[in-house]
Amino acid sequence: MNAWVYAYRGELVENRYRASLVVFGREGVLAYAGEPDLWAYLRSSAKPFQALALYLTGAVERFGLGEEEVALATASHDGTEAHVAVATRFLARLGLGPEHLVCGVHPPFSKEARKALEARGLSPTPLHHNCSGKHAGMLAASLALGAPTEGYHLPDHPVQGLNRKTLRELAGVEPLWATDGCSVPTFALPLSRAARAFYLLAAPEEAPAPYQEPLRRVREAMRRHPMLVAGPGSIDTLLMERLPVVAKRGADGYYGLALLESPKGPLGIALKVEDGSGMAREVLVVAILRRLGLDPGPTPWDRPEITNHRGLVVGRLEAQLQLVWL
Repeated sequence: MNAWVYAYRGELVENRYRASLVVFGREGVLAYAGEPDLWAYLRSSAKPFQALALYLTGAVERFGLGEEEVALATASHDGTEAHVAVATRFLARLGLGPEHLVCGVHPPFSKEARKALEARGLSPTPLHHNCSGKHAGMLAASLALGAPTEGYHLPDHPVQGLNRKTLRELAGVEPLWATDGCSVPTFALPLSRAARAFYLLAAPEEAPAPYQEPLRRVREAMRRHPMLVAGPGSIDTLLMERLPVVAKRGADGYYGLALLESPKGPLGIALKVEDGSGMAREVLVVAILRRLGLDPGPTPWDRPEITNHRGLVVGRLEAQLQLVWL
């Protein structure tokens, strides 16, 4: 059984996007589509687990970090003024500045934020990078460990070793790693193992003892500040505002979900679209939530229309989800 998104032009299927996904519950893998043990990079979907270092190292208490800073550490944010303000405050608590971030620079995801910068004749800075919060979190963990901040992004740095250990103990398998778009290590896991980690984010009491409270606190920070995790109109923010979930997108068609409540109890989901399509991913995320009994209400990802450059509707996207239940 497979998960597909079909792109129609008129009434003819023009493109097909294949995906694999796993639903994990208290008894293990409950359902899957495609390849349940497909190895895939979590990309930014790993951020909730990387943010656990803020608690595991004592950085939250040492630097007086609040839930807003923790939420930003999990974020793929839009680079709005609100995001930049929290990132600036985060670094100031560490006695550091944007020059210490090695994430690079890109324009804000938010069109409004981009236009506001242009209107003021300003260029984006590392603070506008969607991963600036994650990098600030890694700097905080470095300082709390007594490790150098220089080279915090390298795979042999103590913070990256801690992140690798965290994923290994939550997923139950040694992750592979490569360099992410923002220069820190990104980790790969089989989808079934990644879904297990997201299940533990939904049900922290099931996790190994050292991770239970950090998982709960990261989860609550994300749910209390969904706008900081992404931004207006983003699927992560919308789902966390409407449903009892933690939602985290990753680049190249990856998505992770922790369902705190569902008709089948707490669940973890990991999903990967093979060709990396973000739009196909969003359509499937909404489809799997509905299949599991969670109704987010009307969303932009229910059979979204395809338009041309004149704004004419020329097609649509539709999900076809065939699950194998175990």
